Amino acid sequence: MLIVCLKPREEIRIRRGHPWVYDNEIASVSGRIEPGSAAKVVDSRGKLLGYGFFNPTSKIRVRIFSKSKPEADEAFFEEAFRSALAFRTRFFDPAKQSLRLVFGEADSIPGLVVDRFVGKAETGSGAWLSTQFLSLGVEVRKAEIVEALGRVFSPDGIIERSDAPVRALEGLEPALGTLAGTVPSSILMEESGAFFSVDLSAGQKTGWFLDQRANRAAAARYAPGARVLDAFCNQGGFGILCGKAGAKSVIAVDSSADALTAARRNADINGLNPILSTVEANTFDYLRSLERAEAAFDMVILDPPAFAKSRAAVEPAHRGYREINLRAMHLIPKGGILVTCSCSHWFDDERFDAVLAEAASDCGRRFRTIEERTQDLDHPIVSGYDESRYLKCRILEML
Repeated sequence: MLIVCLKPREEIRIRRGHPWVYDNEIASVSGRIEPGSAAKVVDSRGKLLGYGFFNPTSKIRVRIFSKSKPEADEAFFEEAFRSALAFRTRFFDPAKQSLRLVFGEADSIPGLVVDRFVGKAETGSGAWLSTQFLSLGVEVRKAEIVEALGRVFSPDGIIERSDAPVRALEGLEPALGTLAGTVPSSILMEESGAFFSVDLSAGQKTGWFLDQRANRAAAARYAPGARVLDAFCNQGGFGILCGKAGAKSVIAVDSSADALTAARRNADINGLNPILSTVEANTFDYLRSLERAEAAFDMVILDPPAFAKSRAAVEPAHRGYREINLRAMHLIPKGGILVTCSCSHWFDDERFDAVLAEAASDCGRRFRTIEERTQDLDHPIVSGYDESRYLKCRILEML
């Protein structure tokens, strides 16, 4: 087996549970190098640290999948899938709820994402898997993984949505298509009492942002009778649930015409067209225009895309988060609610809370923190792997 030996003291992070070995942490590599093959990782004294997928072209040279098992074969994946399912069954009903079944490294399968969507299609009710193969290690084992997915989860079909930019860092081209069974182009999915049309073949990521499920439901609790601004609305998840909860009005804003078309379709499905309107605009510019017009909202929701996709982008992201939260705070009267999110791992909780306090100070306001939230439980957070803690959601009352 390929053996990867680390430099002295580079094993500390790995022993604490982090699954990535970077190229500059390696002292030597011995054995036959086959891209995507399993490698044994040892410290500078030769003590075992674990086994991982080896990629000679990636800066993440090894992605550890096990501390003790040397091979990731079909039986390994089947066991890992059953373990992931058992964890989620404690909190969800996988037969009735759409949820993330596999969350990459957090489920000890580096680079693999699997979402299960339950709903209705033209051909009838069913359950389908939407997958992303984001590392070379799982890419070369795709056939075995698909077989194991079929045995453990029994889907009506499996679609691949491996078009994320991170594949390029692994030396992989985008890959899209049906891997097993049949997959409808769209389904009607239920979430927290509302229904949404989910495009499995062309929607963002795997089709729907399941990680915000609980946060959308939490925000809706503050919506009855409120004038709501849903900024960076995407397909309208937050705004639709606020409307179902009894919001007086919802303005959904996004720069994507396709996203707004989906939001209007979802509003129609839920009978909310009388109260939900859409605006196609750059959200930064639109918030400024609302401030100039002295507009007011009882609730403002900010769910932007990741502003910091790397360490180098943290400072520009700080300015971006400060800007949108400052503008939003200007729009909310005393007692109103701000629901604000960040989905960037690099922009951690401490920095996010600091930028919110900074924005409030800059506009002469204070806020009371009602809820501090993160991603839903089907996106598990594990110790030693800080990247698994990425989503931040704060529900604030403006004072």
